[in-house]
Amino acid sequence: MITHIQGRLVEKKPTDVVIDCNGVGYHLNISLHTFSQIPDSENLKLYTHLQVKEDSHTLFGFSTLAEREIFRLLISVSGIGSSIARTMLSSLTPVQVREGIALGDVALIQSVKGIGAKTAQRVILDLKDKILKVYDIDENSTTQSNTNKDEALSALEVLGFSKKQSERVVDKFLTQEPQADVETIIKQALKNL
Repeated sequence: MITHIQGRLVEKKPTDVVIDCNGVGYHLNISLHTFSQIPDSENLKLYTHLQVKEDSHTLFGFSTLAEREIFRLLISVSGIGSSIARTMLSSLTPVQVREGIALGDVALIQSVKGIGAKTAQRVILDLKDKILKVYDIDENSTTQSNTNKDEALSALEVLGFSKKQSERVVDKFLTQEPQADVETIIKQALKNL
């Protein structure tokens, strides 16, 4: 499984990018959200999802782990393919998708092109419990997606700390030091857990 690609940005379009990684050009399909997050600098790292079908292998690129996770949750729903999931993440931010599902906002999900009322209800029904379990929506509904935060929380979870408790400590620290790197976040969290 290819988990991320880091290299030189060769092409950048609203729907896809090409990243040169040691002489090999990787074509990644992206959402408009990821497109807006990509800096104009030459070096780029995107988290990836590889979709293998009978007739094709398609790479999707995401600016954050959170967006990739939402994409994977969406394509797990019957009737939602990768193109509709990508359209959803182009029309809405990952946070809007997450909160829309958690709050059961059928109208918001249905506002995405290609999603009807039944599909919107199925998305909410299938994913609401998973979203509520993975993200602490009530307390952190306004928290902005942060790659360093996600990586730090993942590391703390591996170390055996509960996600909910870790997230509280990390959020408290990030309000004081929003630009902290992963290592600093983990060290501070370990002092307070």
